[in-house]
Amino acid sequence: MVRFKVRQVSMSTTLIENNYGASHVRLIKVRRLQDRHDLKELSVGIQFEGEFESSYTTGDNRSILPADTIKNTVYALAKLYTIEQIEDFAQQLINHFLTDNSQVKRVRVEIAEYLWTRILFGGKQHPWSFTPAGPERRTTIVTGTRETVFIESGIENLQVVKTTGSGFEGYLHDPFTTLKETSDRILATAVKASWLYSDNEIPFSVYWHGIRQAILDTFVEHESRSMQFTLHAMAEAVLERYEDIAEIHLWVPNKDCRLVDLGLFGLENKNEVFAPAEEPFELIEARLRRETLD
Repeated sequence: MVRFKVRQVSMSTTLIENNYGASHVRLIKVRRLQDRHDLKELSVGIQFEGEFESSYTTGDNRSILPADTIKNTVYALAKLYTIEQIEDFAQQLINHFLTDNSQVKRVRVEIAEYLWTRILFGGKQHPWSFTPAGPERRTTIVTGTRETVFIESGIENLQVVKTTGSGFEGYLHDPFTTLKETSDRILATAVKASWLYSDNEIPFSVYWHGIRQAILDTFVEHESRSMQFTLHAMAEAVLERYEDIAEIHLWVPNKDCRLVDLGLFGLENKNEVFAPAEEPFELIEARLRRETLD
């Protein structure tokens, strides 16, 4: 039998940063009014930063509020507040946790809202029956301390496509380039956008719908030479329209739609039949910040 000696090694470490919380707390809130019901479906994530080192280094949990308690608090505050705007609900959660927990120094709340629309019944919107509005989600990330609050809102999976008004030419070619240049192609993407507010006392829902429309208007009207060019135009349109937006961050995957070669079948394909590809795809990203003038 071979025996191994275990050598004890003294090691010094530093806990650089830490946070903990509850993630993906799902809830549906029904607001029951006299003539209709309103429906909200949310996924909420909450992370704490603060004085929790002893829990990591010595197993002392006296400063830890359990994730189960955090989850239950989300449900309780969903009952107490109307949740008309997810940005306001995030701030209400932050205020609650900072008020009752001196060990918590910073709270980060992420909310994704799954959108529903009323079912048409007899030519009218039904007062308490709904269908999903699509894969698009409204989002917010609110980070708060006892002194400051930063609010970032956004859109995820805003799917758009246009069948003309887009080209891609004059790009770099090397021995591995097979993509053919074109002045007329399908442009398709699923926009993800987030923007930082410079003012926390604004009608967030009004701004969200307006920013969404600015992105759509630009996508429709812009003569695209590349997805990068269109991304920049969409971001500038938002900043020009809303002075209370300090910066905007956009992610736009270029959903590839390649023209199918029908020559083998004796057919001419005049920009009519395309093969969409889910993967791989080109991912384009940029952040624009408003310039401040002294």
